[in-house]
Formats: sequence, structure tokens, C-alpha cells
Amino acid sequence: MKAIVLKEAGGVENLEYAELAKPAIGGGEVLIKVKAISINPVDVKSRAGKGMYGRIKTENPLILGWDISGIVEETQSPDFKVGDEVFGMVNFPGHGKAYAEYVAAPAAQLALKPENISFEEAAAATLVALTAYQALVHHAHIQQGQNVLVHAASGGVGHIAVQLAKHLGANVTGTSSAKNKDFVLGLGADSHIDYHGFDWKSAGRTFDFVLDTIGGNNIDHSLEVIKEGGSMISIPTGLNEEVTSKAESKGVKGYFILVQSSGEDMKQIASLLESGAIKAHVSKIFPFDKMREAHLEQETGRTVGKIVISL
Repeated sequence: MKAIVLKEAGGVENLEYAELAKPAIGGGEVLIKVKAISINPVDVKSRAGKGMYGRIKTENPLILGWDISGIVEETQSPDFKVGDEVFGMVNFPGHGKAYAEYVAAPAAQLALKPENISFEEAAAATLVALTAYQALVHHAHIQQGQNVLVHAASGGVGHIAVQLAKHLGANVTGTSSAKNKDFVLGLGADSHIDYHGFDWKSAGRTFDFVLDTIGGNNIDHSLEVIKEGGSMISIPTGLNEEVTSKAESKGVKGYFILVQSSGEDMKQIASLLESGAIKAHVSKIFPFDKMREAHLEQETGRTVGKIVISL
């Protein structure tokens, strides 16, 4: 099978195409003929030596990627049969080996792909959808009528989080650049903030929950607008002691989460996709032989929705 191997951390030139044997599957696993792969910021960071690279750098061959959709070709699990169309985030945080024509995956991390969405849309609704779902449902326990702020609402995690928060009954505000305002409002957001030059200190403490998908100074901005007793989850950066103490001084709970592979959560996401409650926006589709170009596109940090590789 064709696969993309990372020889060493660095630029996109280190992503090399190779011919490898199909992976063998063990008990509880399925072999998936991959139809689409989703690209995330963590892919780019890991390729450059950050992100998940420290966890998987001793793997040989080292194959990046975690988000896939495809067709079950072999199975050692009663949960799926040959021919089933499935999707999921494989072995995160760990060695997903998704940049390949075939992927061995634990059945417990997968769900059946809804018939009403494409393989590309399914692959796009894996890591980002799991992140949003685990943050809003398992951790924040978003309730009807709460005020929720989603940063980078036009991005991968953000655009799913806006839709999910609305589905849960929240009043949702999304931040983005002005050019993406209509996209964010089109997702169902009740209001929009152009993050360029916005006066966070004067905005007032109006939000019950903030989902921060940016990190850095954005954490401090967020603390200015969270109600006492509210909470914030930061996705890209762990909250250091200084920021945690700032949060506590304002009566706010601030913490970091790392998304985990979960078939049970994927089943919930599949149901939401099937009903139309959420939809993954695919901004650009690259062929498998253009993985380097896909990484460069993701690296711009300006992606609306998701970038997908189609096989």
C-alpha cells in the first residue's frame, strides 16, 4: 500500500511517499480501506517536531494522521462487518498511522458513517467534532440558555462547537475575522465578534463558558468576559500557574483538555450529522499525492472549516 512516512521532524519535504505492507489486525480491530483523511493543526505541529511528535518519534515507520473515513475490508470485531462504511479518530493521542491507503483501527474508536454525508465530510467530523463534543458535553455540561463564547469560530473545532452549542440550547457568540462573519452567523451563532481590536476589558462578564481554541493572550482576553462561577477550556495550550491563578481570582474555572479517541462519542456525533444538527464544512480537498500542499495550506492558520485528503 502507499503511505506517507515522516523521516524526521521538519518541513513538508520530510513527508515521503513509501510502499509498505498492509497492516495486520489483531483482536477487536478492523482494517479500513481509507477513502478520506482529515488534516488538523496537530498534524502540522507534529510534523515540525511539536504536537504529538514527542509521543511517537521512536515509531518506525512514523506515519502521521488520526482522522479517517473508509470501508471495512477485514474485521476481528463483532461490531463491524466487511463492507461497512466507518469513520473515526484513530489512537489519539498516540500513533494513528492515518496517512495510508489502509489503516488498522480499534473497532471501539469507530462509528458507522451516516449515509447522508460523504467520506470527505465524515473524515472532517472526527478530531474536531470529538474535541467540541467532549469539551461542551462531558466537561462543560452546557445547558439550555447559557451564554457561550467560541473563539476562532470559523476554524475546525470552532465551527463544529458553534453548531453543537446551539443544538444544546445555548446562546452562542463566535469570534473570527470580519471576512468570516457571515460564515459564523450562518453556522447558527447568535452574535459575532471581530477579534481585531476588540476591547475585551470593556465587554463585561457575560459568558457562562468560553471555548478557547487559540491560546496565548486569548486566554487572558477570555477571563475578562466570563461570569463569576463560569468556566473556560483551552484547547491548544495548557493553562500555566499564572493564568490558573488569574482565573481563580476572578472566580472562574480554567483548564486544558486533550481529546481522546472514543467510539461511543463518535456514535453520538454520527447521530448529530445524520440529523443535520451539525455539519462539517470542507473548505478544500487535496489528492493523496498533494499532502505537502495540504500541510502548507493548514499551516497558514486561515482555514475555514476543514482541509481533507481524498483517496
